[in-house]
Amino acid sequence: MKWPSDLGLTTRVWLTMLLLLIVNLVFLSVLSYLGVGIYGLIAFAFVLAFVQYFFSDRLVLWSTGAREVSRDEFPELHEMVAKLAAEAEIPMPKVAVMQTPVPNAFATGRSPSHAVVAVTDSIVRLLTPKELEAVLAHELAHVKNRDMLVLTIGSFMAMLASIIMQNAIFLSLGGGRREGGNPWIIAWIAAIAVWIISTLLIRSLSRYREFAADRGSAYLTGRPRDLISALHKISGRMDYLPPEPKRQVEGANAFFIIPALSGNTLMELFSTHPPLEKRVAALEQVEQELRR
Repeated sequence: MKWPSDLGLTTRVWLTMLLLLIVNLVFLSVLSYLGVGIYGLIAFAFVLAFVQYFFSDRLVLWSTGAREVSRDEFPELHEMVAKLAAEAEIPMPKVAVMQTPVPNAFATGRSPSHAVVAVTDSIVRLLTPKELEAVLAHELAHVKNRDMLVLTIGSFMAMLASIIMQNAIFLSLGGGRREGGNPWIIAWIAAIAVWIISTLLIRSLSRYREFAADRGSAYLTGRPRDLISALHKISGRMDYLPPEPKRQVEGANAFFIIPALSGNTLMELFSTHPPLEKRVAALEQVEQELRR
């Protein structure tokens, strides 16, 4: 099955990066005007960028408690991933398993040649082989689309702004150029604005990339109905789980195929995933396209 080109995803990626660049340059200009040690901040941002770029897969696995597994341990899982990777024309990623009652899956890594696809042990038990294959195809679509790296890059300044928001009063901001003023308050307000704008841009892209990965899964397997069934099963099981195990994996929500904890409708702008009903409707549309 030919992989569908997604002009919408490509356009959104470049537009998001351009807008983030503009926001970040304005933010750095404000900090420089206030007399903040701008070169130190830039150096700190580059260190964060270096660590996240080269060690993002290890950091995600460490934070989630997932571990890489061999073909001998999970032969069927490895076989599914290898088959789908070959059909998607990408290198075979590493395979990891996460021990949790929360049924889910995610992909991480800076490029297709440095990717990891992980599933929870509970999702393997919950889904049928065809449903699990559809979920794995969704994660490999993220790898194929290279959208994981974009979100990692896009999060740098939002993270820096968040640090300044939490620690502005302790930073050396008193030497600003505006005598008699309170430059740390201005920096704090600027950091809040940057964090909000960056978060909205990144999460808007994140929601679209889920649509793109769903579409990629449908084309890769040729069976969008299996992914619809899997999404319903995962979401349904999530509703019956106690809060504690879901809180334990909350940090990986942005990577999961379905977030363990979902916000209400008013918070949809800050959500990393589109509503389930919209994803199902989009997959049903793909199903009609495949039948033509």
